[in-house]
Amino acid sequence: MAPRAAARLESLGFEQVYEYRAGKLDWLAAGNPTEGENSKRPRAGDVARKDVVVCGLKDLVADVRKRAAAAGWDVAIVIDDARVVLGQLRSEQLEEESGLAENSMRAGPSTFRPYVPIKEMADYMVEHQLESVPITTSAGQLLGVLRKGDAVREAGGAATARRMITS
Repeated sequence: MAPRAAARLESLGFEQVYEYRAGKLDWLAAGNPTEGENSKRPRAGDVARKDVVVCGLKDLVADVRKRAAAAGWDVAIVIDDARVVLGQLRSEQLEEESGLAENSMRAGPSTFRPYVPIKEMADYMVEHQLESVPITTSAGQLLGVLRKGDAVREAGGAATARRMITS
């Protein structure tokens, strides 16, 4: 039915027709457009910074440290060729470690999806004393990094997202 429905929508003049199978949260995690009351509230992906320093497993920590310092970051995200997050170099690793990123990184860091309300993210980051967290798609691809200061500042004026209860 989906290909027929898509063809019909296109015949009616819709130019951006998607056949999406994964589900609503995957749609949101991919940063695709949404509508409704909650779509106007800031989310982690809206506030996450895209200019984060990234590196590969075989990059030298000393080189990454220089790039991070020049860009004003105290964290770097280790990614693969598809931008999937493999690890994180926090300030401790950037300052003290040498050698390859693969040997110094914090493997498998916790990541968060772009659809999480910014108020929820700010509260979580403060409670868990996290200075920054990677924001990724559901496939683990890096979208950006959310800094605690940015989350807290944005959450100050943000209403909490309302969850719809259905029966």
